[in-house]
Amino acid sequence: MRQPLEEPPELQARAIDNLRFIRDTMERAAWFTAVPGRGLVAIGLTAIVTAGIASTLHSADAWLACWLSESLFALLLGVTTMWRKARARNMPLTSVPGRRFLASLAPPLFAGAVLTVVLWQAGAVGYLPGLWLLMFGAGVMTAGALSARAVPALGATLMLLGAAALFAPHAWGNALLAAGFGGAYIIFGWLIAWRYGG
Repeated sequence: MRQPLEEPPELQARAIDNLRFIRDTMERAAWFTAVPGRGLVAIGLTAIVTAGIASTLHSADAWLACWLSESLFALLLGVTTMWRKARARNMPLTSVPGRRFLASLAPPLFAGAVLTVVLWQAGAVGYLPGLWLLMFGAGVMTAGALSARAVPALGATLMLLGAAALFAPHAWGNALLAAGFGGAYIIFGWLIAWRYGG
């Protein structure tokens, strides 16, 4: 009886390397589909409530504290709902698409945070609604290039509202924040939940 031929070790090593390359290539090409539609709707609703509360505040510091509290709550809500959707789709946030999505979102958010401090110190709080919408929109638009079409469309909408807010009277700031972080989030969140689930 003849013994079956074993594959040479170098052929096995090449096959394993090829499989690893194919897996890595497929993972890098994958879209990040864990953007939570329902989470965006919930954030939009809280932003509308915050805009209503903030419109009654007469101190710039109280107004800023109100919106910063909203942003922290929205961040917590967004990360929690994104993590749940990613887990349900078996796509951890630490996957290559998840890391690329977050890496694309982070630089505009960091720039917006730094400029928030600068404008607050300069007493130019009236420009913050435009800055926030513009910078967050830029982050969502760039990160959204790796996600469903509705995500970069949301980013573009926020950027347009941000540009409008920078040239509009400062008294319109709460209304434009409600339109962007409220209305646009609800509309695009509903669209994402309907078309892509979660």
